[in-house]
Amino acid sequence: MDETALREKVGHLLIEVQGKEGLGRDRSAEDAGRHGPSASAMEREMASLEDSLDQVRLAVKYLVFDLESTKRENLVLKELLGDG
Repeated sequence: MDETALREKVGHLLIEVQGKEGLGRDRSAEDAGRHGPSASAMEREMASLEDSLDQVRLAVKYLVFDLESTKRENLVLKELLGDG
């Protein structure tokens, strides 16, 4: 898979996740009004989910950074070997 395809897929995934986050927030606000005490449990669960999504975003950013740096390193090594 080339870099542009990977970036495109990651972009689509992030858009989907962000769209679902917005839906989850709206629903949790409605549930808080209806269900009282269980709403705090839902809020804790949503906060935990958001933390997990933040960790996934960070991991994806790191992987993209690592991929780009590996490509740069490979180009430099090819030039040193005289293949460039």
